[in-house]
Amino acid sequence: MPPLSPVEVTERARLIRVLLFDVDGVLTDGGVIVHADGSESKRFDIKDGAGIVMARRAGLTIGLLSARHSASTLHRARQLGVDVVRQGVTDKGAALEELMESQRWPSEVIAYMGDDVVDLPVLRRVGLAACPADAVAEVRAAAHVVSVRPGGHGAARAFIEDILQAQGHWDALVAAHLHERP
Repeated sequence: MPPLSPVEVTERARLIRVLLFDVDGVLTDGGVIVHADGSESKRFDIKDGAGIVMARRAGLTIGLLSARHSASTLHRARQLGVDVVRQGVTDKGAALEELMESQRWPSEVIAYMGDDVVDLPVLRRVGLAACPADAVAEVRAAAHVVSVRPGGHGAARAFIEDILQAQGHWDALVAAHLHERP
């Protein structure tokens, strides 16, 4: 897909009601620390997490689709109040279709950010497709929006901010932290 113009991105962003994210390489930098006992650790960006919380406050549904199973991912999702978590997803396109059917989500209200070829079926189906700057070439070519930030370092936050600004929620969310009215 060719990248969309800023006006087209804004038009599509206004329709978004569901934000879905891959985890490894999007909400993390893709690295995994494997401890001697076999347990794993991941680094999540705090600003990405704050963006997810703000999106939820604006009424958006948040979901994670990950090819891997990870206790760290589940714990982080619970911390952030993520609505939908699917781990061990080998066919993300089928997982998206199942969610669209069960939740009655039309494709145009869904935004997705992914970074690798496993994400391509989802990126090609949703209303607004995005990726971090360090996504693989095939994903960058399929995305409507390519972040200037790499995965695990604010790419998700920037995407969320763009959507919330397009929808007119951003100023009120910022003002709420200042205890002011926009």
